[in-house]
Amino acid sequence: MAKRDYYEALGVAKGASDDEIKKAYRKLSKKYHPDINQEAGAEDKFKEIAEAYEVLSDAQKRAAYDQYGHASTDPNFGGGGFGGGGFGGFGGSSAGFGGGFEDIFESFFGGGGRSQNPNAPRQGDDLQYTLNLKFEEAVFGKETSITYNREDTCETCHGNGAKPGTDPVTCSKCHGSGTLNVERNTPLGRVTTRQTCDVCHGTGQEIKEKCPTCHGAGHVKERHTVKVTVPAGVEDGQQMRLQGQGEAGMNGGPHGDLFVVFRVEESDLFDRDGSEIYYDLPISFVQAALGDEIEVPTVHGKIKLKVPAGTQTGTNFRLRGKGAPKLRGNGTGDQHVKVQVITPKNLSEKQAKAMRDFAEASGIEVSEQEGNIFDKVKDAFKSDGKKNVNKK
Repeated sequence: MAKRDYYEALGVAKGASDDEIKKAYRKLSKKYHPDINQEAGAEDKFKEIAEAYEVLSDAQKRAAYDQYGHASTDPNFGGGGFGGGGFGGFGGSSAGFGGGFEDIFESFFGGGGRSQNPNAPRQGDDLQYTLNLKFEEAVFGKETSITYNREDTCETCHGNGAKPGTDPVTCSKCHGSGTLNVERNTPLGRVTTRQTCDVCHGTGQEIKEKCPTCHGAGHVKERHTVKVTVPAGVEDGQQMRLQGQGEAGMNGGPHGDLFVVFRVEESDLFDRDGSEIYYDLPISFVQAALGDEIEVPTVHGKIKLKVPAGTQTGTNFRLRGKGAPKLRGNGTGDQHVKVQVITPKNLSEKQAKAMRDFAEASGIEVSEQEGNIFDKVKDAFKSDGKKNVNKK
């Protein structure tokens, strides 16, 4: 099975900063660590994340990966074996090197190898856009439009950079190759190197009369708007690729891609882990002891939850289907409600008397200090989870 892209494995964009990569790794490694996650496939996922981080956290390894992909991680990459392909015959491509060893040889000694057409179509650069979402927007998804700056093909000259009615001509210095052979003396002797032509800047063409709109660049900066459908269940740090929405290509090449990175605001009420949502429910000692039907908020709206008599602090209730949609799968997660029994800080005289009466009926000895009454009663209640406070 082909390896997944390292950036995709960590859920970050290709242009992500070191801090973003580190943050993504910490979050995912904690989620899929074999000691924590016992689900099938978690260990393989953890290894994939660790491998991706090892490469992307190292500046040199990351630069090689960005240029050569997974071939850069091959043990023979850049070594004497060149991926087992030798020199590639000086006419083909060598394993591990995108352009072949002959290109490197040619850059030092000139001639003898294949040369790239400077006017061949080239895809434009990729762009990244950060889209901020509210907690509920990430849960349910939304449709929106985003506007950003990008380079597009000049409509006046249609990308060739020349004034309308004129055309670029073959460069008089490099004769259309885009490069020049330059001889120089070195300790190894006289060596010919290949350099970019200083007249046409590698394009192989000269523009005698430049386009008045783009001034010969062939591209212009523009404000570009595109619709984005945010999928339900998206999480913080995940990204979406919009094909063809990046920078304009060169020489008629296609546009690059736009990577939309999602940043999700934290909720004041809920915590979330994937499709599972968590909520802390504060209740009083009386509600815990006697039981109650309590209105609980969910992202789907408020619902009634029956809290049984004798419920202890830390008890968890599962509300099935009240979580977030599963981004890569069918169905919806659950909401987990954790009970927190609240200790009153200041009791009125009437409340204190009621607690003393309860303590006396329960055989609990308490001092006259109000601050100790509730704690002792609560501790006694905890010690016997089956205690029936309504029993006569």
